[in-house]
Amino acid sequence: MTDNQPTPDGVLRLINGYWATGVLGAAAAHSLFTHLENGADTAARLAARARISERGAQALLDGLVGVGLVELSEGRYRNTPEASTYLVDGRPASLSSFAQLKLKHMGALTGLPDVVRAGGPVTDPTTEVADNPHWEEVVPAIAAQSVPAATVAAEVLQLAGAGEICILDVGGGSGIYSAIWLETNPAARATQLDWEPINAIARRLLTERGVADRFTTIDGDLHTTDFGTARYDVALYSHIAHQEGPEQNIEVFTRLRDCLKPGGALVVCDYVVDDDRGGPAFPLIFASEMLLKSQQGSTWRQSEYRDWLVKAGFEEISFHAAPPATLVVAR
Repeated sequence: MTDNQPTPDGVLRLINGYWATGVLGAAAAHSLFTHLENGADTAARLAARARISERGAQALLDGLVGVGLVELSEGRYRNTPEASTYLVDGRPASLSSFAQLKLKHMGALTGLPDVVRAGGPVTDPTTEVADNPHWEEVVPAIAAQSVPAATVAAEVLQLAGAGEICILDVGGGSGIYSAIWLETNPAARATQLDWEPINAIARRLLTERGVADRFTTIDGDLHTTDFGTARYDVALYSHIAHQEGPEQNIEVFTRLRDCLKPGGALVVCDYVVDDDRGGPAFPLIFASEMLLKSQQGSTWRQSEYRDWLVKAGFEEISFHAAPPATLVVAR
C-alpha cells in the first residue's frame, strides 16, 4: 500500500464490533473489573479470583487491552480510569449489569436490514407492556446510565437550596433521579408515574437509599394518566421522547406544562442530535435502535425539541451537556 492509501483496520474494527460487546459483557459477567480493582493483576490471579480458566482470563484481558479498558505495564494489568469508574460492581455509576444485558441483545441486530427496508419493526414490539418480566432485569441494569445526568440536572436546577419542592418523574423507571434529587434536597418530595411492576422496583431502590419516606408512586400509563394541574415545581421526562413521535411528545409536553406551578421547570433528558445531524456520535448511532424497536421513535434534533416545547406553552428553553445525553430545561 502507498503511504496515502487507507488501510482496512478501521473498517474491520467496526465490522467486528460485536467482539467488543462480547468481551465486555463476558468480563462484566465474571466481575473482572472488580477483581482487577482489588489487585488481581495477572491472568493467573484473575482466573483464581473469578474462578474461570486462565486461558479465558488471558483472552479477556487481551480483548480489554485492545478496546482500551485495561492497561498493561511490566506484565501487570489494571483498569483504566474509565473502567474503574463505570465497570466496577457496586459503584454508583457502574454499567456492569448493562454490559451483560446488551450481550443478550446482539442477536436482534441481524434483523436490521429488513427493518431499514420497512422503515420500522417488522414484528410487533412486545417489550413495552406493563407485565413483561424483563423489567426486573432491564430497569436496574440501565439505572446507572442516569446517574451523571441526574447529578448535572440537580446542579442546573440548584435543587440543593430549593427548599420544599414537589417533583414529578414521568416514566421514572428505577427511580434513580428521585433518589439522587431527594438526597440532594432533604426537604423535597418526589412522585413517580410508571407501571406498577416498575414502580415496585423504584420503591426498593429508594428504600435502599434511605429516602423512601419522601417518595410516592402512581401506577399508570403516561399517555393516559392525568398529571394534575399546577401541582409540581419540577417535572422530569427522561429517555422517553426518543421512543415517541412528534405529536405524542407535544401532547405529553403540554400536559406536563399544565401540571407545573408558575415558574416550574420541565427537565427532558435524552440523546439529542445537532440540528444538521452531524453529531454527537452516540445519539446518531442510537437512531438505528429506535428504528429497530419503535414505530415512530428517533433521536430528535435540538430544534425539534425547542419547537415542541414552544407549542406546549414553554417560553424559556436551554440545553445542557450530560454526555452521552443532553438535558433540556424548559420553563
